[in-house]
Amino acid sequence: MHELSITEGILKTVLPAAEQGGAKRILEIRLRIGEFADVIPECIQSYLDVIAEGTIAEGAKIVAETVPSTARCRSCGFLGHIDHRLAKCPDCGSTDFELLTGREFSVEEIACE
Repeated sequence: MHELSITEGILKTVLPAAEQGGAKRILEIRLRIGEFADVIPECIQSYLDVIAEGTIAEGAKIVAETVPSTARCRSCGFLGHIDHRLAKCPDCGSTDFELLTGREFSVEEIACE
């Protein structure tokens, strides 16, 4: 459900930028979403389809790039990918790790006409 407020935030970001640039229509909104960001692009698209009605973002498509997670295990020193579904060190099984990448969430680009 938090994707609704995220989608509202996306619109508050992209609409003024596109309008300031003279866009007639937003075609795509490109996002970077970390594995641990807990954001589902399909939900954002569903909310966008509803709340963008009547704006220049109506009909825009969400294109999401997933940022893989990288972590450092505090128990064994492992440095590398941590599967977000398991959320534990692949070497020692510890859940005591520092997440270095994977929480990102940003609007990277908007494609307009």
